[in-house]
Amino acid sequence: MTKADVLEVPSPADFHVHLRQGEMSELVTPHVALGGMDLAYVMPNLVPPIKSADEAMAYQASLEKLAPSTRFLVTMYLSPELTPDEIRKAAKAGVRGVKSYPRGVTTNSDGGIEDYEMYYPVFAAMQEMDMVLNLHGELPSDAEKGICVLNAEPLFLAHLEKIHRQFPQLRIVLEHATTRAAVECVKRCGDTVACSITPHHLQLIVDDWAGKPLHFCKPVAKTPDDRAALREVIREGHPRFFLGSDSAPHPLASKYPSPSSRNNSTEDLVKNCGCAAGVYTQPVLLPLCATLLESFGALDKLAGYVSENGRRFYKESATPGRTVKLRRSTEADAHVPAAYVHPASQSKADGDASKLQVMPFMAGQRLGWVIDA
Repeated sequence: MTKADVLEVPSPADFHVHLRQGEMSELVTPHVALGGMDLAYVMPNLVPPIKSADEAMAYQASLEKLAPSTRFLVTMYLSPELTPDEIRKAAKAGVRGVKSYPRGVTTNSDGGIEDYEMYYPVFAAMQEMDMVLNLHGELPSDAEKGICVLNAEPLFLAHLEKIHRQFPQLRIVLEHATTRAAVECVKRCGDTVACSITPHHLQLIVDDWAGKPLHFCKPVAKTPDDRAALREVIREGHPRFFLGSDSAPHPLASKYPSPSSRNNSTEDLVKNCGCAAGVYTQPVLLPLCATLLESFGALDKLAGYVSENGRRFYKESATPGRTVKLRRSTEADAHVPAAYVHPASQSKADGDASKLQVMPFMAGQRLGWVIDA
């Protein structure tokens, strides 16, 4: 094996993770380390959402119990209950950011934002305490206004620019960007505005999720030109673009819903027959990133994308001495598992809707790189 067949990545960090709660959290939280990540920046859209410092720290403690070797950074959900005083309390307790979800655009966002100006006192306190504002950058769909999933992100960008102008020292991350317009907007902004890019958006376009539930997420993957823009900015090595996987586990029964998996009336099924939005990449994340970056000539930017750029923006030093070694895969290496199953569900039949199993991105395929244990 030559040097070209081995990579060493310093202290990989994923700055956008969904780890859920209950049995799902038990299943997926250890997958952060399994996928090669040393640090996980965790989203707050639980049921109910995390809206206080105490709730955030309690959630962090629950994650640390499930995966003691992983460093977790926790966030709060931007909501009317969040006050400047709570921001100051949270910052002192170690909460690192606040996540904004527009109403109804993704999983557990029914209490999301409709008016950003009402939160200016909160943003001022965040700027004072050097906390990060994480923006899910879409507008809610509205047929009368001409807003749909394909243009919801470009139409949101004016809000990002307005918040940035009002609070130029507030660190802001536009999460999981999917469009050329988003990339160009972040580049125009100052050094306090950054952008996370998921690995699945480096791979998918609209044709890959239309009618294919496992690839459906919010924001949806867009056009080939939009994907090209994401790849270009990673290949460029721009310091304000980095990994935020948005790895979002859903039970397989929620990705492929059927009448037998729902206790609903026929009318409810007709109105609410869509699958859950989310792509699950956590257990194969670092090898997946290496495989994808190599596919478009950016393998030399892997360390910047999965560690250095995000850590610099979030002011999170690498763990001393912590590196993850990757080696080029061979025919003898295992393919990505078809599913990850909670131990309590192992004995249940695959058709049982109560079986807790999650299907990962690129299930059944062999990645170009594997973690060298």
